[in-house]
Order: sequence, then C-alpha cells, then structure tokens
Amino acid sequence: MILEGMFFENTMNYPTNRIYPQYPTITAGVQEGTEAIYRYGLRESSYPTLSIVDPIPNGHGQVIPAGHYELALSDDRQFLLLLEAKNPIAVMPVFKLEVSTEEKAQVHDAKSLRKKNKHDKEIIRTNTKRAKKGMPPVNEEEEIYQEASMEYIKDGKYFLIRYERGDVKAWAAVKAE
Repeated sequence: MILEGMFFENTMNYPTNRIYPQYPTITAGVQEGTEAIYRYGLRESSYPTLSIVDPIPNGHGQVIPAGHYELALSDDRQFLLLLEAKNPIAVMPVFKLEVSTEEKAQVHDAKSLRKKNKHDKEIIRTNTKRAKKGMPPVNEEEEIYQEASMEYIKDGKYFLIRYERGDVKAWAAVKAE
C-alpha cells in the first residue's frame, strides 16, 4: 500500500496512527517466542525435510504435489516414507542402505561413556541450581546430522531420493512418467 499526497500528511498529524508497526510487537508484557509453547515445546520433527519442486505423477493417476515433506526410514529399513503432517503420502522401497560402523565403536568406548556420564552429571547439577533460582532447565538435545535430497536422472527418467540421518544412509528411486 502506498500513501501519497494530502492523505499521508493528514495521517502523520494524528498521534494514534502509525504507518509502520513497531516491532517486536509486545502484548501484555510477553514477547514473541517466550511463551511456554516455544520454550518448552518438543521439536517439530526428528526427520530430514525433503523439498519437492515439481509434482511427481506415478502413471496411475496419482500425483505427489510439490511441497515440503518429512522423509523417514521404516523400522525394518526396507522403505522410505514420505510424510505430510505425520501421515504417509508415499512409500518407496530402498535399493541401497549404508550403516557406518565407525561412530558405533566411538559411542560404546569406555572413555567416551565416562565423558558422556560426566557431561550428564554436569547438566543435572546445573538444572538443580537453575531450579532453585526459578529458572527454566537447560534442555540439551543431541544434534544429529540429517539430510534429504532428490535429483532427476535423465538417463533412466527417474528421481533418486537420498536419505541420511546420523550413521544411516539410504537411497530410493521414483519413476518419472
């Protein structure tokens, strides 16, 4: 909206009218992002997000529309699940699966277990001190590397979907028709 001429000048004369809102908007003394739903809420998802730019038809009249989806690996690691609002949209068979064993040895090593226990005790100590002061607890979640990608392969006319979360990598293909 563009304000020009006399209307703009008259608007500026009134102290109650503001052309540009003040940000951040504070209502009742509570700032955005400080409510309990934001501070103590669970993460939205622990799955990587796959962005589909163009709709993908399957040749049977069904279409996966463009959008952002969660990509999950089934429990038996045989299928990749395309999820929209926690509902499966598509199930794709996995044709290649890799599990890295390098990190597994580091996790179960005695030295790393002692280090993790020491870190956990430190967090418990910190949280008890924070509770005495009336502060919220420190909520440290372990960061897990996760990635989902999709690329079109011209030679075979299919989409290659790659899933990576932690030490697990999986690949699936969707035929483009």
